[in-house]
Amino acid sequence: MNHVSPQRILPRFAWVIGLMLTAFMARLGAADAPGLRVSADGRWVLAGRPFRGVGVNYYDLFVRSLEASTAVPPEVGLAQLAEKGIPFARFSAGGYWPIHWGLYQTNRTDYFARLDRVVQAAERLRIGLIPSLFWHGPTIPDLVGEPHSAWGDPRSRTCDLMRQYTREVVLRYRASPAVWAWEFGNEHNLPADLPNAADHRPPVVPALGTPAIRTARDEITHEHMRTAVREFAREVRRHDPDRAILSGHAFPRPTAWHQQSERSWKRDSEEQWSAMLAGDNPDPVNTLSGRLYAESDSQVLPWAVTTARRLKKPLFVGEFGVPGDWGPENQRKWAALVDQLTREQVDLAALWVFDFEGQASDWSVTVTNARSGQLEAAAELNRKWQTRRAGE
Repeated sequence: MNHVSPQRILPRFAWVIGLMLTAFMARLGAADAPGLRVSADGRWVLAGRPFRGVGVNYYDLFVRSLEASTAVPPEVGLAQLAEKGIPFARFSAGGYWPIHWGLYQTNRTDYFARLDRVVQAAERLRIGLIPSLFWHGPTIPDLVGEPHSAWGDPRSRTCDLMRQYTREVVLRYRASPAVWAWEFGNEHNLPADLPNAADHRPPVVPALGTPAIRTARDEITHEHMRTAVREFAREVRRHDPDRAILSGHAFPRPTAWHQQSERSWKRDSEEQWSAMLAGDNPDPVNTLSGRLYAESDSQVLPWAVTTARRLKKPLFVGEFGVPGDWGPENQRKWAALVDQLTREQVDLAALWVFDFEGQASDWSVTVTNARSGQLEAAAELNRKWQTRRAGE
């Protein structure tokens, strides 16, 4: 047996104790830290515990204050959700059209006072928020006089403004227990590398702040979009090292890989589609995002879940739901979507859409309208999921 002196043992002992103490403090800090986190094995974590829940999209929770909407104030809608046991709301944390960024440009104090009102209401009601900072892809480039493709240049004025706004929002709200995650935007991947891109350039509505014409430079690629998401995530990480970061994308189109590689509508294999899903959510984005509707391909969700487990990036189904009335046929479609989410063990999803006047005729769900049954069904799903989670 080799002789080992106490002088050599003690430093090793102290080192081991130090590692144990560091791990303990990290666990303690995670339990107290606000917002959603991603565990080492790729699961959602809230307040130090695995989390599973169904929230809602509350698209214009903040935007309505920029658009002179007559809809109910944020305190009222969030209170309705809290009463139903809905744990979180995803919302647009910036104007849709360039004109709705006017207040930010001219009176930032007033602008952030309106956003403060949303966050403070959520804090009082103990409901989570997922702010989506750049909902409509062309808007930031339009504000600075650049084409849509400027998202692909990290040195562009577009990316400069993106970083500025991201920095201001994250620094202002990173200590809030109401903010669960930071999201880049809404479905920026869908216009990428379209074979018929010239027919699908961003809209032209000069009265709302867009340019009068669009050109080929307004056609974006996956690389443009991925650069933008990566730069956003890097800026978030400069100021918030732990919260979950979301791209806000839809699942890739079933032809996305072939669109990127050869600008065709040829259908992708599972391997190709999975590569696009991974690429659309680049590090330091530590999650995957997608959508699930009745018309979604049946294999999309299983492919996404398989990819999420392989990458150890948890999946957020940022939109799901059914349009129209709450009759037997739509209840059947709803049940089929929920069965998919439950069977594939998706732990985070959000109903589209709560109290949105712009889609009052087909999608908007309120506590009193004909589609209120979807909100009740979401509340019941939360109870089931939480009961099941507690029993694990």
